[in-house]
Amino acid sequence: MNQMISRRALLGGLAMGGAAGLMPRAALAWKADGAVLYPATHAFIKAFVDKRQLAGTLAAIGKGQAAANFFGAGTLAMNSSTPVGPDTLWRLYSMTKPVTGIAAMLLIEEGKMRLDQPIADFLPDFAKMKVQVTPDGSLTDVRPAQTQITVRQLLTHTAGFGYNIIQKGPIREAYNRNGLVGGQVSRLPVPGMPPITPAPSLKVFADRLATLPLVYEPGSRWSYSLSLDLLGRVIEVASGQAFDAFLKTRIFDPLGMKSTGFQVAQKDVGRLSTNYFPLGPALVPIDPAAASIYLDPPPMPYGGGGLVSSARDYDRFLAMLLGEGETGRVRIMKRETARLAMSNLLDDKIDRRGTFVEGEGFGAGGRVSLPGSPTGEGVFGWGGAAGTIGFVDRTRGYRVGGYTQYMPAEALPFQRDFPKAFYKDVLR
Repeated sequence: MNQMISRRALLGGLAMGGAAGLMPRAALAWKADGAVLYPATHAFIKAFVDKRQLAGTLAAIGKGQAAANFFGAGTLAMNSSTPVGPDTLWRLYSMTKPVTGIAAMLLIEEGKMRLDQPIADFLPDFAKMKVQVTPDGSLTDVRPAQTQITVRQLLTHTAGFGYNIIQKGPIREAYNRNGLVGGQVSRLPVPGMPPITPAPSLKVFADRLATLPLVYEPGSRWSYSLSLDLLGRVIEVASGQAFDAFLKTRIFDPLGMKSTGFQVAQKDVGRLSTNYFPLGPALVPIDPAAASIYLDPPPMPYGGGGLVSSARDYDRFLAMLLGEGETGRVRIMKRETARLAMSNLLDDKIDRRGTFVEGEGFGAGGRVSLPGSPTGEGVFGWGGAAGTIGFVDRTRGYRVGGYTQYMPAEALPFQRDFPKAFYKDVLR
């Protein structure tokens, strides 16, 4: 039975380990000009390998539409001799969300859905939702929602849904019981998590989610949630095409993202990294590459956290964003659509206190920096549960990716401090 991501795990990461002694000290995996051009970033990611805190780390940084610089340290696993590189496969988890957001924007551009259109136009079961009177409280003490859930709200985590990795009490139990989860972690038992049988398709996922109350009134609060997974089902209905097929046809194939998908082919297992759980000084392999859960067909294509990709592939996606819909003479969306996707789609009245985006904006599946942000405005992107991070800085003209594999992401400061190291180089 698949074990699904735990509360801490999807917020950050998970692991188990023991083979740290097999890791060659400071194994240099890939060294291009980037190590010289971005010395603070290189020193930052290399230190995790030097200290045997991580098996492998990689940075991918590109300026404008020029070729990216890939540089890193370490190997695919603690007991591997294969260095990480541009074509290593990483579990993206929530870095999937901006991809799903862009997919929705393609349909908005074509007029097949509208940004502020009620999702009940596509999924009628969501027409008359109930809302918990007390968030995370009783499932029966509910009231009718005052407004309809819209596409914008799914894109921006303001539809009122929750996550089994965040919510508590009866609603979390109901999510687990119905298999309403946002990703998968391992074939192995996950400590502290009950066995969960995931919903077997996006349709079933949506049908089950519609029977449960919302945690918050739509449009009232930013609540990290299953909304991007549900958006995958809306995309299916609006496009008349399976969600994973839509991504492949409209985004991956045109951009040349040949290593990106919801499953890893057996022929590619030699490129797949191992995912770890830091346990004190040891790293415990929670999803070893050779036995990875990603070798199996997923229960459904998780639009909020299901993709596996390479740094080279995801850089193509970021290059398209930085090119406002175009890269390599391939345009997949209009310039104005791309700009809208990377703009702040949140109304000022949305409560963001105590959330991941307090003091920030949010666009089509990713955080948007504002004029008062530490970097200033122009940054769009998001991170993943296994420590990865990807963003574009439209003001300065950079596209940036940081890659490694450990859960929860907050167990080590890689994801948190990677942007700080990058900006040390850029702003020095």
